[in-house]
Amino acid sequence: MGHADTLLAMGGAFLAAALLARIGGRVGLPTIPLFMLAGILLGPHTPGVVLVESSHDLEMLSALGLVLLLFYLGLEFHLDDLRRGGRRLLTAGGVYLLLNVGTGLAFGFVLGWGVREALVLAGVLGISSSAIVTKILIDLGRLARPETRLILGVIVVEDLFLALYLAALQPVLSGAHGAAETVLHAAKAFGFLLVLAAVARFGTRLVGQLIAVRDSELLVVTFLGVAVLVAGVSELVGVADAIGAFMVGLILAGTDSAPRIRELVHPLRDAFAAIFFFAFGLAIDPGDVASVVMPVAAAVVLTIVMNLVAGLVVARLHGFGAPAAANVATTLLARGEFALILGAMAAAAGLDRRLAPFIAGYVLVLAVLGPIIADRSAWLARALTAMRRVVSKQAEPVAIR
Repeated sequence: MGHADTLLAMGGAFLAAALLARIGGRVGLPTIPLFMLAGILLGPHTPGVVLVESSHDLEMLSALGLVLLLFYLGLEFHLDDLRRGGRRLLTAGGVYLLLNVGTGLAFGFVLGWGVREALVLAGVLGISSSAIVTKILIDLGRLARPETRLILGVIVVEDLFLALYLAALQPVLSGAHGAAETVLHAAKAFGFLLVLAAVARFGTRLVGQLIAVRDSELLVVTFLGVAVLVAGVSELVGVADAIGAFMVGLILAGTDSAPRIRELVHPLRDAFAAIFFFAFGLAIDPGDVASVVMPVAAAVVLTIVMNLVAGLVVARLHGFGAPAAANVATTLLARGEFALILGAMAAAAGLDRRLAPFIAGYVLVLAVLGPIIADRSAWLARALTAMRRVVSKQAEPVAIR
């Protein structure tokens, strides 16, 4: 693309994404599927105006959007929350991961698309969308509810699992030859993550002193430079660049500058994340999505069922009743940015071509259904209460006359 073409594509992508998001906001739809829809409609696979011929034309901007998205999630991730929650939060997160990741892995093997594809599907079906979950809690005014801490605790455990999972998955997707090479790549990746984790645990004071600056412009340049540089180093050592950015956010979250960084990075995150989702939509051929309608429908049903089961289990473990259990189960239903990250990795690794349209269709359906179902969790709570009453009546001993 020429210079003018690039500018036209960038400007058009931003405006198209903003227009659809504004329309969707009027009916309560989240922005992520709308950004993807903008890419699909203005891409080369649909009739009408073709704004961008290929997702590769926006590759660098898309990569920056992904880096900023995970960097921001790292800023929101607090190790102290996990430590304070202790074993109960780890158990709740473990239940969600065991049921959903396990179901995703089994589903991948049943589809028969390949072992590496099954490993990707395990993460796609197993990890909730932090961005959409947070937006649901804010939009529905549930931040102060007692079960919200449990929901956020599950998200924290899932985020931590994701970082480790992507580090382990990267050498597998890159086609490492033999067990020894796979172990070597994984060890190098985990070693790098351990170094960053040690800095996050013990070096935040020093890092805070190094980046502390009063001028907001210099602070933006500094944290962006660190996040992008570490993301690049991560890619070189076999860790996904997004996870390197996540770890930088985790490190900076413990510094005195963290509140200012969150405020300054927020508009950058939103703008470039929109390009990431838009670029993912460009790569989707609706005709290909039509070819995986049945697997998408089956995966959506499985996800709804397993989230309901997991929500009931973790609510029971924490002593919550039916309304809280319904809120937990429905709020954690949405899938979004993490599934798309895995989809981008799968596409880069040359895995089965059906994965990208499957992930796109799956995310679109659940990103739309998630907020709608969460808003109507009271219906599920009433159903659960009615079922409990029926079971209690059946369990009552028959009076002896």
